[in-house]
Amino acid sequence: MMFRPLCLALMLLAAPRSFADVSVRDDRGKTVSLKAPARRIISLAPHLTEDVFAIGAGRYLVGAVDYSDYPAEARRIPRVGGYNGFDLERIRALRPDLIVAWQSGNPPHQLERIEALGIPVFYDASRTLADIPTVLDRLGTLTGDTRGASRAAGQFRERLATLARTHAGQRPVRVFYQVWDRPLMTVNREQIISDAMRQCAAVNVFGALPSLVPTIDDEAVLKANPELIVTSHGPGAQSVWLGHWKRFPGITAVARGQLAHLPPDLLSRLGPRMIDGAEALCAAVDKARAAR
Repeated sequence: MMFRPLCLALMLLAAPRSFADVSVRDDRGKTVSLKAPARRIISLAPHLTEDVFAIGAGRYLVGAVDYSDYPAEARRIPRVGGYNGFDLERIRALRPDLIVAWQSGNPPHQLERIEALGIPVFYDASRTLADIPTVLDRLGTLTGDTRGASRAAGQFRERLATLARTHAGQRPVRVFYQVWDRPLMTVNREQIISDAMRQCAAVNVFGALPSLVPTIDDEAVLKANPELIVTSHGPGAQSVWLGHWKRFPGITAVARGQLAHLPPDLLSRLGPRMIDGAEALCAAVDKARAAR
């Protein structure tokens, strides 16, 4: 009697597979393939930790780097190192089936050693705000949390489109974004913060500089004469960093009182909260535009 084996075979073919090979292309243009959705993930950047939580896959994180402090649950994840390097033995011991890495923010030589362990690595190299929801979608594929990823990515894209639509055709505002104090540092047009400025109809006064995070001086800021000076660094930046520019009343931003301090981390992390930072930046730009 052949009908029982035949029926069984048909049932197996018709039944949904619990696990299936998954693959995506990362920002290196390389395909990352897994035999099944990732269930033991190590994040090598705070914003990638946020990404994984945002799509609903935070429960799969078994390791993260220093400063992975959002959401609150991220603080309980075992640490595997920080910006200066990783504990490779710790990473090996955690038996990850996926590592998510920041291409421009992690030490290349250590990433090479991690890849030598044979662990699949997904690289994020977001350069625009529009890249962020794409990363969320890809991580959703790798973890099987496609519904949560689609929801988080869709919300990000909708808010981004609203910013662009609201500020389309508005008069540009010249902005200086201060990254650091000593040495004085800013960003050029290729850095993602400049893309946030573009959504607000703002112009980065140091956009043409060749370095991604160039070092400048007070004289350069005086010459650029921005209409708005912004920083989002932590404690002290609002009073000390922005207070420093009050010594130069000839700068238009100072003369008009347009010195803005945005919440820390929102514009410095390339994760889902960056849209919050972009909205806060646009509010500051709108205020500077109205002060003309």
